[in-house]
Amino acid sequence: MQGTVAGLWLAVVVSGLYHGVNPGMGWPLAVAAGMMGRRRKDLLVALVPLATGHVVAMLIILLPFALASALLAWQHEIRACGSGLVIAFGIFRLINRRHPRSLARIKPTQLALWSFAIATAHGAGLMLLPIYFGLCSSEQANAAHQAASSLMAQGLTMALLVSVVHVLAMVTAGGVIAVMVYEWLGLKFLTRYWFNFDFVWAFSLILIGCIGLFAA
Repeated sequence: MQGTVAGLWLAVVVSGLYHGVNPGMGWPLAVAAGMMGRRRKDLLVALVPLATGHVVAMLIILLPFALASALLAWQHEIRACGSGLVIAFGIFRLINRRHPRSLARIKPTQLALWSFAIATAHGAGLMLLPIYFGLCSSEQANAAHQAASSLMAQGLTMALLVSVVHVLAMVTAGGVIAVMVYEWLGLKFLTRYWFNFDFVWAFSLILIGCIGLFAA
């Protein structure tokens, strides 16, 4: 059981690192902030609103399911529906890989709003649903049949913890790359050697959803 839980937390961290490496999650904007301010401090400060928007986007997805975790009689159906939602969104992203035009109207200075919008559009919170269900459905909790109120509190706390751990991993990965580009690699590196993550991201959503559906 401990190995399973450790594996689930590792999945949360790895998905956060993946988001951090993906330029679509915003680290190029941190590089831009550093270049405009001509200080590394401006780059690092820009990571804070990017992280804030990302974690809010995930909590909006996870919190309703955290509240729903109190419905023990429907836990398998809830987990199956959540996994199906992830798969459906992955297929949508695979077919339609264009970014919503409305995102282009958000000013770069509004980093938290931009990060929230892009994380929602990319389904960042959706990818964590199957992992979150695995973390919040331990055998001990089911065996004890805890009261609905305590389960609800545990679900909200776990949802917040999963989101924070994921975003810390994302900001670490994205921040390291942003500093490397700012200090050494330069913007030409991005145009020559970086690749589009959208295709891989869509398949990742479908894969995670299928794993969650099988586990449910």
